[in-house]
Amino acid sequence: MSQTANASREYVPEPSVGRRFSIHSLVRLSDASPSSYWRLDGVARALQDAATEDWEDCGIVTDALWLARRTSFRRVGPWPVIYDRLTLTTFCAGVGAAWAERRTNVYVDDRLVIEASSLWVPIDPRGFPVRIPKAFYDIFGEAMGGRKVSGRVPVTLPPDDATRRVWPLRRADLDVIGHVNNAAVWQAVAEIFDAPVDSVDVIHHGAVEEGHDVELVSNANALWLVVEGEVRVAASVVASDGAHTGGEVRADDDEREAHRNADRKGLV
Repeated sequence: MSQTANASREYVPEPSVGRRFSIHSLVRLSDASPSSYWRLDGVARALQDAATEDWEDCGIVTDALWLARRTSFRRVGPWPVIYDRLTLTTFCAGVGAAWAERRTNVYVDDRLVIEASSLWVPIDPRGFPVRIPKAFYDIFGEAMGGRKVSGRVPVTLPPDDATRRVWPLRRADLDVIGHVNNAAVWQAVAEIFDAPVDSVDVIHHGAVEEGHDVELVSNANALWLVVEGEVRVAASVVASDGAHTGGEVRADDDEREAHRNADRKGLV
């Protein structure tokens, strides 16, 4: 998979009208790497929290659950580090017949640092996709401005020379429907790829469930979670070449480090 695997992903700008929903968070000890950077699975967890809280707040009553089909994000500013205070603003960026795209912007001190785009699919209690209800358009329609999005995702297979190892599942990885939670899948990504990154793209081709024997397959810029020879999750990553080595970003990091040192008193 090439270094430009998700370079064409469209990150539509935040709309000036319609529903936008924000939450506040913090890069905590549990989501920071030994180098103090916000781990990739921590980013995914925060994006999921913003989506969940937006959906709970919108008032739509349904027995459908939303499953992530694809999650992508890219770095557009200094990568967050431990104790950075975050604001996540999320909105609907388009729909298809039975899926919707959610965009989320991550800010540190009012500076946009990460843009994310996720494709979500609503399913009924039996696990079958359902169409987007009219109430969804009533609440989220103005923000998306009539934009239509495709539900297709690319399929990639691991090369023969990729590294392979067992990826054990834990009960703590499971969600309320018995699947390995989206954020737990991202722990496999964080196991192979360190933050910061320029961009990352994770596609769910099928569920990873309790009892599965999972193989983690990886190379320099991609990974796959494979069950009985079938790719269930595929990820591509563009690493940050020479991240935090240039003028403005380095100076910004020095200032943030001073604030972090002050904040650490009483937080550790």
